[in-house]
Amino acid sequence: MQEITDLSDDQVASQDEYEISLAEGVDDETLLETTGTKKFTITSYGADYTVDSLVKRMKGKSFKIPDFQRRFVWSQGHASKFIESLLMGLPVPGIFLYREAETNKSLVVDGQQRLRTLEAFYAGTFNEKKFRLTNVREPWTGKTYDELDGADQLKLDDSIVHATIFTQDQPADALESIYFVFERINSGGIRLSPQEIRNCIAAGPFISLVKKLNENTHWRKIFGGPVNKRAKDEELIVRFFAMLDYRDKYARPMAKFLNEYSVLMNNSSSDQLDQHGDIFEKTIGVINEALNGRAFRPVRSLNAAVFDSVMVGVASRIISGNPIDSGKVAEIYQNLLSSNDFRRSWIRATADEESVKSRMEASVSAFSAE
Repeated sequence: MQEITDLSDDQVASQDEYEISLAEGVDDETLLETTGTKKFTITSYGADYTVDSLVKRMKGKSFKIPDFQRRFVWSQGHASKFIESLLMGLPVPGIFLYREAETNKSLVVDGQQRLRTLEAFYAGTFNEKKFRLTNVREPWTGKTYDELDGADQLKLDDSIVHATIFTQDQPADALESIYFVFERINSGGIRLSPQEIRNCIAAGPFISLVKKLNENTHWRKIFGGPVNKRAKDEELIVRFFAMLDYRDKYARPMAKFLNEYSVLMNNSSSDQLDQHGDIFEKTIGVINEALNGRAFRPVRSLNAAVFDSVMVGVASRIISGNPIDSGKVAEIYQNLLSSNDFRRSWIRATADEESVKSRMEASVSAFSAE
């Protein structure tokens, strides 16, 4: 077996630079994790909603639409055809909802384009313009909802859209099944990244903080480019906080660890969230000053394992109240990257418990030393 010391940078890059479409430019083995066989006990049932009741629920915010689904991608012609199908009495595809036991609200897993179309038609606007039906049969062409005759309005109001509603009974972790459902339901024809799903199923004050921190100037310089459309930059911030707070309790898979942490953090006080935001900004500021945007790139791409360990090491030093200047940070960083033991922990099997423990201990120890 070839020793780490014999690996050139190009050889390391070839091992780590996976073909990952969800987060270009970030080396992260956790994107390739498999979690084995998982079984759930799920209660699901069907419900028939009238169109006007769906519109009322949309207005009343009892339906929650995930961030990644918020963009309205249907054209006015496509939306008009959906309304026409209902007016003609034709069957239409159903919607898929996850019922939150705590709030009794429903998370829209699939069907948001249909729901948004109904909401827009009843409101009378489509993309800030008058919503008139286009490319449909007479007598409906060119009409708004208010311009339909009474019989057609009543027919549309009473049209039925079927919903499949599910809740998770077992295991007690209520996030897992919906996470897997989001992974498997191909809404809009795109595969969702772990953080896109997390932003939905763990939406709350913590995720809002992460989104705010993702705009930090130092972080944007280090990550590079605009906000990542698949939320990989946000996931790295979540990963930093989770490792800072609970690295001693880490167990793979990484996605489940970050899911549970995100939900837990939503119960934090505003002071606790402010403290987390403050330590992130201080840590990323020190690192950017020390490394001038070159941080966490031992080869070419930003390496998630180097990121989480170095961030935790520097943050731990800051939390201890022992000042550290940028020159010292740069020196320790380079020494870490030159260490064979540390290098092993970010080259392969980066999500294994032993690799995580090894690199965290190495980084915290290195940055805490005088």
